[in-house]
Amino acid sequence: ISSRGWRDPAASLAATDASLTLYLYLFTGDITQKGYEKKRSKLIRAYAGGNLATSDSLNTLAPPPHSDKIFPMQQLEYRSGIMRNTVASTLYSIDGVFNVHTEAVQAVLARHVERKMAVPMPSKRRSLVVQTSMDAYTPPGEDEAGPGDDMTGMEHWMSRPSQLGPAHLGSTSSSSSSTQSGGSGNAGRLADSLAHTHISHLNHSAPPDVTGYSSDSSHSHTERHHMSNMGTIARSTQKYGNAERMETGDGVPVSSRVSAKIQQLVNTLKQPRRPPLREFFVDDFDELLEVQQPDPNQPRPEGAEMMPVRGEPLGVVTNWPPSLEAALQRWGTISPKAPCLTSLDTAGKPLYVALVFPNNDPVAFMVAFYGCLLAEVVPVPIEVPLSRKDAGSQQIGFLLGSCGVTVALTSDACHKGLPKSATGEIPQFKGWPKLLWFVTESKHLSKPPRDWFPHIKDANNDTAYIEYKTCKDGSVLGVTVTRIALLTHSQALTQSCSYTEGCGIVACVMNMMHVISVPYSLMKVNPLSWIQKVCQYKAKVACVKSRDMHWALVAHKDQKDINLSSLRMLLVADGSNPWSISSCDAFLNVFQTKGLRAEVICPCASSPEALTVAIRRPVEDSSQPPGRGVLSMQGLSYGVVRVDTEERLSVLTVQDVGTVTPGGLVCVVKPEGVPQLCQTDEIGELCVCSIATGTSYYGLTGMTKNTFEVYPVSSSGGLISEYAFVRTGLLGFIGPGGLVFITGKMDGLIMVSGRRHNADDIVATALAVEPMKFVYRGRIAVFSVTVLRDERIVVVAEQRPDSTEEDSFQWMSRVLQAIDSIHGVGVFCLALVPANTLPKTPLGGIHLSEIKQLYLEGGLHPCNVLMCPHTCVTNLPKPRQKQPEIGPASVMVGNLVSGKRIAQASGRDLGQTDDNDQFLFLSEILQWRAQTTPDHVLYTLLSSRGAVSNSLTCLQLHKRAERVAALLMERGGLQEGDHVALVYPPGIDLIAAFYGCLYAGCVPITVRPPHPQNISTTLPTVKMIVEVSHSACVMTTAVICKLLRSKEATATVDIRNWPPVLDTDDLPKKKPPALYKPTNPDGLAYLDFSVSTTGMLAGVQMSHNAVGAFCRSVKLQCELYPSREVAICLDPYCGLGFVLWCLCSVYSGHQSILIPPVELETNPALWLLAVSQLRVRDTFCSYSVMELCTKGLGLQTEALKARGLDLSRVRACVVVAEERPRMALTLSFSKLFKDLGLHPRSVSTAFGCRVNLAICLQGTSGPDPTTVYVDMRALRHDRVRLVERGSPHSLPLMESGKILPGVRIIIANPETKGPLGDSHLGEIWVHSAHNGSGYYSGYGEEVLQSDHFSSRLSFGDTQTVWARTGYLGFLRRTELTDANGERHDALFVVGALEEAMELRGMRYHPIDIETSVIRAHKSIMECAVFTWTNLLVVVVELEGSEQEALDLVPMVTKAVLEEHYLIVGVVVVTDVGVIPINSRGEKQRMHLRDGFLQDQLDPIYVAYNM
Repeated sequence: ISSRGWRDPAASLAATDASLTLYLYLFTGDITQKGYEKKRSKLIRAYAGGNLATSDSLNTLAPPPHSDKIFPMQQLEYRSGIMRNTVASTLYSIDGVFNVHTEAVQAVLARHVERKMAVPMPSKRRSLVVQTSMDAYTPPGEDEAGPGDDMTGMEHWMSRPSQLGPAHLGSTSSSSSSTQSGGSGNAGRLADSLAHTHISHLNHSAPPDVTGYSSDSSHSHTERHHMSNMGTIARSTQKYGNAERMETGDGVPVSSRVSAKIQQLVNTLKQPRRPPLREFFVDDFDELLEVQQPDPNQPRPEGAEMMPVRGEPLGVVTNWPPSLEAALQRWGTISPKAPCLTSLDTAGKPLYVALVFPNNDPVAFMVAFYGCLLAEVVPVPIEVPLSRKDAGSQQIGFLLGSCGVTVALTSDACHKGLPKSATGEIPQFKGWPKLLWFVTESKHLSKPPRDWFPHIKDANNDTAYIEYKTCKDGSVLGVTVTRIALLTHSQALTQSCSYTEGCGIVACVMNMMHVISVPYSLMKVNPLSWIQKVCQYKAKVACVKSRDMHWALVAHKDQKDINLSSLRMLLVADGSNPWSISSCDAFLNVFQTKGLRAEVICPCASSPEALTVAIRRPVEDSSQPPGRGVLSMQGLSYGVVRVDTEERLSVLTVQDVGTVTPGGLVCVVKPEGVPQLCQTDEIGELCVCSIATGTSYYGLTGMTKNTFEVYPVSSSGGLISEYAFVRTGLLGFIGPGGLVFITGKMDGLIMVSGRRHNADDIVATALAVEPMKFVYRGRIAVFSVTVLRDERIVVVAEQRPDSTEEDSFQWMSRVLQAIDSIHGVGVFCLALVPANTLPKTPLGGIHLSEIKQLYLEGGLHPCNVLMCPHTCVTNLPKPRQKQPEIGPASVMVGNLVSGKRIAQASGRDLGQTDDNDQFLFLSEILQWRAQTTPDHVLYTLLSSRGAVSNSLTCLQLHKRAERVAALLMERGGLQEGDHVALVYPPGIDLIAAFYGCLYAGCVPITVRPPHPQNISTTLPTVKMIVEVSHSACVMTTAVICKLLRSKEATATVDIRNWPPVLDTDDLPKKKPPALYKPTNPDGLAYLDFSVSTTGMLAGVQMSHNAVGAFCRSVKLQCELYPSREVAICLDPYCGLGFVLWCLCSVYSGHQSILIPPVELETNPALWLLAVSQLRVRDTFCSYSVMELCTKGLGLQTEALKARGLDLSRVRACVVVAEERPRMALTLSFSKLFKDLGLHPRSVSTAFGCRVNLAICLQGTSGPDPTTVYVDMRALRHDRVRLVERGSPHSLPLMESGKILPGVRIIIANPETKGPLGDSHLGEIWVHSAHNGSGYYSGYGEEVLQSDHFSSRLSFGDTQTVWARTGYLGFLRRTELTDANGERHDALFVVGALEEAMELRGMRYHPIDIETSVIRAHKSIMECAVFTWTNLLVVVVELEGSEQEALDLVPMVTKAVLEEHYLIVGVVVVTDVGVIPINSRGEKQRMHLRDGFLQDQLDPIYVAYNM
């Protein structure tokens, strides 16, 4: 300590502790690099007190910055460990300090852990858990069998030929291999780091790493660590099951499991891990997605321009044959046995033939291949299709079809295994041309004539064969390889490998060597089979993949007599995979004692387009180790090479794949744009100029030009060669000594926010997080999807069948942490699917493009999903900031200057012309009608079959009303002004009871009766209305009376508290002594009780004056006269529905045909048939009725037409609602019944609300309803901007009907109460004679009353008294004219103010988000959204099997992000019918919210998006 210049040991401890804390903040992203440096310099000054020695020692604690590490090509010694050891010694020169302060470090880590919040685990219904358990798991077939029990996690390497580096699978942390390989030690270090830092905050400890080959001591340590944390796990997991009473963000104490989880989720989002978004000014209603600005500190290439590297010249050997056919003839041991092919070429043109052979029959394939070459026929080798719907085989069929293939050659065994039809024929596979199948075994072939000899030509530019390649998007391309390329490739391989013999099917014929082929199926049964053959035949060359070496490592323990000293070359075919290095190191580490020499391992790089690009030669000097580099992952993501140390987690160790093949020229160009040469420390795509490459994509000239005819240019713009290069699809760089290094593939490249990540790297990281325990056979797919104009990473893995929900969730949480820490990128979606369900390729690997397609279509059927949009979507628009309010004068002047008028409009005046206008009260009008037109029918009630079940004339209604009044006075003993609850089904009794109340001087309240099948939920509402309205008695029918006294009703509510219940089925015969004559027109006529969409029960007082004005207004608008008939299919309990059902006929004298909506459930055609048969011109319905007809009669229009249904007489079909017009539904209805005579212009809407039951009603005359398209983004900012139909973000809105006579409307700011211009969205205020008088409540809510029913503008016309509707909307002056010749003002209702959601400073309307969600997936039946503590909660009803439930989560999240720029916090998937809907068909979102928070929904799945 004294040598470091510290003044005392305490200062040393404190400084180290503080510095480590700072470093942890930087590591987890809680502070930026700049903030870290600033705070560190302050720390140095504080502790050092100007002492330089102190600051030097503190500097040693700083992390090595990435940007300072330039790749020094000239000085870097890859072939030795000097560089790595030097850096290591520098970094750990302060070992003493670290060892002394172990306790301090642990304390800092513990403090860091305590700050982290747990993420809520998804909730899943029990049935869904059972479905994905062991019982539902289908065991894999023969082809899936693993080599042994220990190998179930390793199937990934067997099944994915292109991603074969089990670097993280087997964490080879033994001493000798860890000194050689950076990648192989990563898994252990990664698991260790995760256990100690990021993962422990999730309350999950790290189980022992069963994949490693570590020593016993490390295992026992891990186990001890695991056991010590078991108590923590047990305690912490209880949190999920128990409901804790907690104070929510809104200050509302809620006791439920749901709210506890939401609180956890809110807490995780309070301190975002990523830096906050940049602040910038945006226009008032232009939401601009944030453009990712390049990081000023990002590493940039600084080396010189990388020049092309040439392979050694291709040697000329005198005895080399001029073509492969000549080589075959020269060898002569394999006679050509394919004479049948000679007769196929009738037109003299090249003929294409499919070779369909399994990979365990290379002999038959080889015979057929050379038979084709001799017959000058072009073979197209493909895999054996497993079934008619094999994943990806359709694309192969397209390739065969484009090549004109009509013949397929196959072996006898393969032919028998192909799927057959009932007649024994091989069916045509999906997308394939019709093929003639030939079996190539000699017993099926005739011998060639004695005078037949094949025509042997020199190799030329004719196509030799076509090799197929599957692209990233799943499409299949055919790479054509010429005969000269085939020959040159063989010669280059022969020279590279110093063959006196050769390798592979092609070069073996050239060099007359014996090849032993070990098929994949044998390898699965016996992973050591290839090593046994090497020993048996004393083979000199072996060609394997890294998975083969990995399997051998697992299975070698029982084998004693292994000797690999005969091998002089072990070719690693997938050496271009960066993760193959750990397999090579581990294999060498184990088999060095069995005679394997280090210099024998020779990785190579190849691609379908360029064939073999580079190959490492076996060297004689064993003292010279192969080249390798430890590269920073962060540097690689920016496309630059930066050397790092193996001790860091985020590094990639790569080995060289040797030098360029003989005769080839290789350069590295930028992956995108002009093929410009890269710099020496820059990652680019390798391009090859050689004869031994493919020449084109068959039949695709454009793609061929971009890939096979590339002319690289230097930085000055000049061509580097006159010859064309071929793009290899491999990413990498050329290191010292011309060694080629591969870091990834173009197909696996994922661009996220301007940084490049490789899918293989992410797969390896995910597998490192305990692959044995969770991932079934290592099957993981990583791909990207475009969300919000940037790529987002999706990880899909197969879950082992024995994994529990808790295990899976822990693993997923750790994978997200690992990928975030190591790659510096967030994962958008992590999905686990049941074992054995992902689409497979013919070789058993996972089919990436098919998986991606299933994900995009919502067809993956995962059993666990974790969405993390908060961490990875960082380009959302800036939240809106509220501007300071502007004064009244400024608003007035602003509107005048911009030429915008104040948004106000009015209906026509109410005149005084009719006979009944002499009466002020409805009871008087009924008595007048009973005297003047006693036999005129006022009401007709229809039954469910369409027959008239009851009717009332004016006199009959009057007489029944008198008897009801007598009942109230005699039996009820009611006084004037008493309230009476009318609990009746829709019908005639309700009307008679209403007028009976008026005759008795009582105040009626209509109440919907309880549902017989659902008493427990419907009866409390009835009881509540009766209590709140202070009803003195209840009138009802005998049936409902019995229902109210039933056992179930008694169990639901206390029947003793009911007021007297009067049965009106048995009315007294005598009349009352005198009918009540009201005197005060402003007195209470009736109470209108209803539940709003926000769940508020309110009773509105309607005066006699308001009732008279209302009926008169409707009469004028709809031209209602005694000769008219109106069909009404509405609920008669509140609002305009009640007025039309009970009041209007008495006032206007027209006949009302009453159709109870409940009858349509048994007979959906009832309403329309009644309208047609009775020749009704005007009809009223609700949205629920319209929806019932649209869905129930959609397929019956022809049958209805045959029954004589004719809607051509309908003049007005009005939908009564308290919401924005549902345009999609009205258009569907109009279109569906257009063929039955319904004119589209006749369908319109009405709008009313609590304070005024009808503000707009289309009526019979006047202009057609107007439709406008508004910008949805502007609407969020309370602005109205009209756009063209089909514009992006356009929202269609339909006029809510024509403003009723006597109604004035103004649009006001809901906060300032000032009038707004017609380009603004504001609250609709209404002034009318039929406004309600106020809320009826026994609890005295005077403040609410005055605010809703008697508001005044803050400036402008401050005298007029307005009622506030609580709905947002706007007025728009149209080009149409009214009946009085003036331009028509159209009112557009947008949504309820109470339901509008304030998110990110903007106003969102639930219906807009719900529309987007319903479109997201075909199985979403209905949807509702609401907010909870600033989280958006989406509830969707699933129409389909529960297996589809989790498919909806990513689809819903993506749809809302794309269309509304909002992140969904919680997705709840429920059964159909869970979302509560009121009688008007409106969603009760607040009831749903309460049910969700109290955990009453019984959801199928609840996903908490992190």
